[in-house]
Amino acid sequence: MALIELRDIYKVYDMGAEKVHALNGVDLSVQRGEYVAIMGSSGSGKSTLMNLLGCLDTPSSGSYILNGTAVQELDDTQLAAIRNKEIGFVFQTFNLLARTDALHNVELPLIYAGLSRAERRERARQALEKVGLGSRMTHQPNELSGGQRQRVAIARALVNQPSILLADEPTGNLDSATSEEIMQLFDELHQAGNTVVLVTHEPDIAEHAWRKVTLRDGKVTSDQATSRRDRRRSPAS
Repeated sequence: MALIELRDIYKVYDMGAEKVHALNGVDLSVQRGEYVAIMGSSGSGKSTLMNLLGCLDTPSSGSYILNGTAVQELDDTQLAAIRNKEIGFVFQTFNLLARTDALHNVELPLIYAGLSRAERRERARQALEKVGLGSRMTHQPNELSGGQRQRVAIARALVNQPSILLADEPTGNLDSATSEEIMQLFDELHQAGNTVVLVTHEPDIAEHAWRKVTLRDGKVTSDQATSRRDRRRSPAS
């Protein structure tokens, strides 16, 4: 069974007298362990789709099954619970607490999960080690570079051992060299077995994924393997 299964998803927003159809019959399956980039220009529906995938919103109609759970049937409390359990979010703006060190920032999802202080600390430490920030645990965000802040955000996304890493324009606030470092980290996380869904408007960032899904006017217009997957499938020369 697919980890993510969207069937005939519509999302309609009431804007006064006007109805805006943000998603128009989207079908999408993501298998466990896949690395998928979702692309589209402004207004294509990719942000709406990301919000639905991340259980931040529910569809107007259609079916969304996430790891065996019918998301469209959940209430707000149940949505919050499934977000914390199944999804690790990475945002363009990092969303770190300014006066809190890296270790405490990474611990936050575990507080909501009800873990003991000792277990939270250990799991947060391991997550920071995994993203190469073992020596920066006591640093606050203003003492870290943009790339290091995003690594803290990725560690926070990993700490609950989620089913999916969901990244929304994760390199949008980074220079090209730092962007490449962060994308190499996502490559490593995918190779380690994580399912990664990446939302981006940048073709070079999307090429890190193994599969690229393009949206236009709320519909999937293409769904194809990237050159990266083709290269990795080729026999060694």
